Amino acid sequence: MQIVIYIYNGMTMLDAIGPYEVLRNLSKVDITFVAKKKGEITADSKFAHLNAKHDINEIKKADILLIPGSTVGFVREINDKKVLKWIKKIDETTQKTVTVCTGSIILSATGLLKEKEATSHWKTIEMLSKFGAIPRRERIVEDGKFITSAGVSAGIDMALYLVKLLRDERAAKAAQLIIEYDPNPLFESGNYSTAKSDIRKLAEKKLMKDAIKDLSLWEIIGNYNVLKNLK
Repeated sequence: MQIVIYIYNGMTMLDAIGPYEVLRNLSKVDITFVAKKKGEITADSKFAHLNAKHDINEIKKADILLIPGSTVGFVREINDKKVLKWIKKIDETTQKTVTVCTGSIILSATGLLKEKEATSHWKTIEMLSKFGAIPRRERIVEDGKFITSAGVSAGIDMALYLVKLLRDERAAKAAQLIIEYDPNPLFESGNYSTAKSDIRKLAEKKLMKDAIKDLSLWEIIGNYNVLKNLK
């Protein structure tokens, strides 16, 4: 089974690596990291890097296509016609096309999620409507062959759900145990519906600060309407 993870500059590292750590425990799988161009990919944190050994011209098919999200790097991806065209082409060959966080915004920009239910990061979820998708504020949403998951850490849950579909529940449970994924958060603030308003405002302020830092002046001007969703 060929699993392709699309990576790009400004992506959130855990969006890709979280699912990878789950999926790599499957037997008989080949996981490939692919970018628009070969070489080093820098995460939105600026501290972590991945090396893309393949570019999108080399990858023609996949059983599973995974698209991670980002704080604001997804803005560049939804405006990149070459990337969107490639995603649509690969999707024609997949059993499942899955996303983490704002990766669903990238996927929706291709038109593939039109009139389909999907989720995304709590701050940008309404952007799905712009591309004809139906926003659902859930951790994991499955509609046909598409599986979308909410922000960042939800990618681990999505990957476990995917393992259950591809193999069985025992395989999913074993993968969960291997990475010792046993969430017991210290605070009741990991969900938009349970987080208090002052915590939401603090998180929103941090997101906007990171977004402005990551974009050039011209990109900020060109994507003003998109950035409004982060305010």
